[in-house]
Amino acid sequence: MRKIVIKFRDFEAEAELLEGDHPKTCDAIWRALPFEAQIEVWKEEIYFEIPVKIKPENPTMRTTAGDVSYWPEGPAFCVFFGRSQPIGPVVTFGVIKRGIENFRRLKSGDHVTAVQSR
Repeated sequence: MRKIVIKFRDFEAEAELLEGDHPKTCDAIWRALPFEAQIEVWKEEIYFEIPVKIKPENPTMRTTAGDVSYWPEGPAFCVFFGRSQPIGPVVTFGVIKRGIENFRRLKSGDHVTAVQSR
């Protein structure tokens, strides 16, 4: 199982890819890594632009804390850490199982790096 490490100044989190559910999205994101950006915070979600443009694969308007999603309208990489829902359809391609509560400390403008886990 492939994983992405999402790194911030004070912590990092590991996202397991949901390759059985969204194989094309997982593969496109994986091939485009690494990402480096400044995040935006919207309600209980962080997101940042990524250089990936693909057709949405089974998009949804429902997310839960820990979901890692692709927002085609950005295009953006999103992490949901609470009960807020996306502003538009997303493709949830990964899940963070530990440490999601740390995302509450983040502020817009914080630096993020996302890399392939080794």
